[in-house]
Amino acid sequence: MKITKICCIGAGYVGGPTMAVIAQKCPDIKVTVVDLNEQRIKDWNDPNTDNIPIYEPGLSEIVAEARGRNLFFSTEVDKAIDEAEMIFISVNTPTKTYGKGKGMAADLKYIELCARQIARVAKQNKIVVEKSTLPVRTAEAIKSILDNTGNGVQFQILSNPEFLAEGTAVTDLLNPDRILIGGDTTPEGETAINALVDVYANWVTKDRILTTNVWSSELSKLTANAFLAQRISSINAMSELCEKTGADVSEVARAIGMDSRIGPKFLKASVGFGGSCFQKDILNLVYIAKTYGLNEVADYWEQVIIMNDHQKRRFSNKIVQTLYNTVADKKIAFLGWAFKKDTNDTRESAAIYVADDLINEQAKIAVYDPKVSKNKMLNDLDYLETRPSADNKDYLNAFDNAYEACKGAHAVAILTEWDEFTTYDWKKIYDSMHKPAFVFDGRNILNPKELEAIGFVYNRIGS
Repeated sequence: MKITKICCIGAGYVGGPTMAVIAQKCPDIKVTVVDLNEQRIKDWNDPNTDNIPIYEPGLSEIVAEARGRNLFFSTEVDKAIDEAEMIFISVNTPTKTYGKGKGMAADLKYIELCARQIARVAKQNKIVVEKSTLPVRTAEAIKSILDNTGNGVQFQILSNPEFLAEGTAVTDLLNPDRILIGGDTTPEGETAINALVDVYANWVTKDRILTTNVWSSELSKLTANAFLAQRISSINAMSELCEKTGADVSEVARAIGMDSRIGPKFLKASVGFGGSCFQKDILNLVYIAKTYGLNEVADYWEQVIIMNDHQKRRFSNKIVQTLYNTVADKKIAFLGWAFKKDTNDTRESAAIYVADDLINEQAKIAVYDPKVSKNKMLNDLDYLETRPSADNKDYLNAFDNAYEACKGAHAVAILTEWDEFTTYDWKKIYDSMHKPAFVFDGRNILNPKELEAIGFVYNRIGS
């Protein structure tokens, strides 16, 4: 079965970049990305591709090449579903904020709405691909909805989780460690799996395309994120011990990272991990374990989240304690608001929680981030519902450059590891600040000796 038309429901951080790369690498396949958010689709269709809604290095060039040729962005969801032979579901699956499983389980209402819309519109057989991160056995629920429409259409459900790291998403898509596809072991299921394998085989070698049953594929995504987050929390736990004992966590990380059984990746101590996946997926894993009565398993993975939250609170507490136990009416400059460099995604960013803690202490927060707007920062704080929105506006301001953000500040906190922060004239920043001038390096990217020679009181994680 050769696929010639693909539809993706959801034009977000997964759907947009993934479909752009598929369109670029498969010029004979028409790829249509649909979303009910009219502004988002308008932004994807902006003639200046530098203004597309998602910032990823290299993405605007790929969109510029494929858009209008075989890549299209539209709000006509029904039309795209009707035309497509293969439909990717790439909508948001946030943690539930209500009812059973509140605070842990994935909220699947958008997934179900997609399934019901596909069932209502489809007049011919379809392959439906789960691209969103989902709990184990979600495919079973989707298949139940689709198979009971009464219109005679046959559906095959595949699980094809993404393993993208924001900031390197284009590189990850062009040169993936692996492509994972789960499906039924029936002849029809195998045909559907092979159809998706053939799409990726346009640029990914077959030895890196793994096929499994649906349940293994769904659980593999949760497990991968849990293991990666666990490594971050593990080194962050050691960073606190390093600070107490006089060890240097970067030296510890380098020493253990040279062990071939461990490896060096995800061993950089920091203020904590963020992003849309790690916390959500671990909480989902915890909830699944609890529903099966596996309380020890649930407790084990929940500790990863507890450690991450502790690291953020510890960072903000250190700022307060170092600034003579009060930050009231003091200006604290934040360099970075995105959860990591090379992305404009702020979901679960450490900056949000550190800012929230400091605003509760009546600090004035001045932020510079090259890709995040002031409105987005305020929306992030408002979402926490810690205080009235008007109060957040009184305590947070954003600037167009780091030098203005730091002018008159008592301290600078590095919250995102943007490369440009290492290139600044830190003497100029020091001269514009209150003295003593403090730097709290939450990402351990600056040179301590250089800053201390200038006159800064320098603080970093884990030393």
